[in-house]
Amino acid sequence: MSVARRLLIVVGLKREARLGSRGGATTICSGGDVGLLERRLSGVDPATISGVISFGLAGGLDPSLAPGDLMLARAVAWSGRSLSADAALTDALAAALKGNGLRVSDGVFAGVDEAVLTPDAKDSLSRETGASAVDMESHVAARYAAACGKPFAALRAICDPADRALPALAARALTPNGGIDYLKVIFGLMQAPRDLGALLAAGRDSAAAFATLDRAGRALASV
Repeated sequence: MSVARRLLIVVGLKREARLGSRGGATTICSGGDVGLLERRLSGVDPATISGVISFGLAGGLDPSLAPGDLMLARAVAWSGRSLSADAALTDALAAALKGNGLRVSDGVFAGVDEAVLTPDAKDSLSRETGASAVDMESHVAARYAAACGKPFAALRAICDPADRALPALAARALTPNGGIDYLKVIFGLMQAPRDLGALLAAGRDSAAAFATLDRAGRALASV
């Protein structure tokens, strides 16, 4: 009996998983924890998947990118290494996105194990990797796909632009299932009330990014 295969969508947040799972795709969520993501991927049978797509939000490294801009990866770079995205899968995604009226650009994605929070850190990472965007799942997903001999692509919407700093509590408030621990957010603001402005700005950025990602998820279902 043949095994039904479907795309594996790798995300960081529960909300991203909901948007990426349309069309019956399987999702794996990191909850902002690279080690947890690796363990979860190790439990996926490669025979059950046709390809791997990293999907969700990304930080902007290229100053020309604004919240809500959509990007496809040409390659993912991390720790002096890089892996190219699969051309056929990436082209199929691009065609689906454009067919749904979405504008998309491409570039190198930087993969990191810890959130990049400041403009200076983003600038350094851009200079080091030549990347236009950064996230915490694409490099792990790319490694898994390469090890399994599966095509890989990455589709991300820019959230925080290159000149935007993120409050540290934004990275600490994720739960293992990719949700938000609002008690941690409240406690963090009690400790650092001056972070409120940055948190509100991050909320506006994420609203723009998720609006684009919602449309991208609908296109993804047709691939």
